[in-house]
Amino acid sequence: MKSHQTTQTMKPATAAKKLGVYLEATPAEFREGVVSRAQLDQLQAEPPEWLRELRAKGPHPRPVVAAKLGVSIAGLARGGVTEPLTTEQIEALKQEQPEWLVKERATQAEVRKETARIKKRDAERAAREDGPRS
Repeated sequence: MKSHQTTQTMKPATAAKKLGVYLEATPAEFREGVVSRAQLDQLQAEPPEWLRELRAKGPHPRPVVAAKLGVSIAGLARGGVTEPLTTEQIEALKQEQPEWLVKERATQAEVRKETARIKKRDAERAAREDGPRS
């Protein structure tokens, strides 16, 4: 009995998310088809011009915008940023330093600091529990 392996495919939205690009800005043939795992790997290994251009200039999806600005996705929403932004728009926001961006960056820094503190505390607890026993 031979096992028949099927090709794993994904929706264009999933592939766009994995590639870190805004789906609506991708070419029609990408949005209208399905993407196999092999095609995704190929796009990641050797990005075509349209993908390089999107990654460089945008428009970028919210997770990418948030990362480039150093804030959370929720922080973007609180700041009123609900649409995809281009690299140029992101750079302009960084230059302008609106009050919401300064506040959200500070919030994000606190979250990272607290996450690191908890991770360290948990590691110390685990080390004590695994320590020498008599």
